[in-house]
Amino acid sequence: MASGKFSIGLVQQRCGLEVRENLERAVAGIREAAKRGAQVVSTQELFRSQYFCQREDVATFDLAEPIPGPTTQRLGQLAKELGVAIVASLFERRGGA
Repeated sequence: MASGKFSIGLVQQRCGLEVRENLERAVAGIREAAKRGAQVVSTQELFRSQYFCQREDVATFDLAEPIPGPTTQRLGQLAKELGVAIVASLFERRGGA
């Protein structure tokens, strides 16, 4: 790509309480963006759950996951399959102290 230009796809979605359903909805959006020619696809912030950052609540800590982890593995495989770069916002689990 000599011109230095590329296409970006943005995935904005409704998020429910089920993390797996939200991930699958994002995967479908990423696939659609790639199908439409996006070379870089970005998800919305914290796309695996309903947005919870308005307050600090220890109950939301269960939504955190390690990086690398299941979601990064899934998105990495998807990026390779589709030939795109994926930018995704995740709630990272803190390492042990």
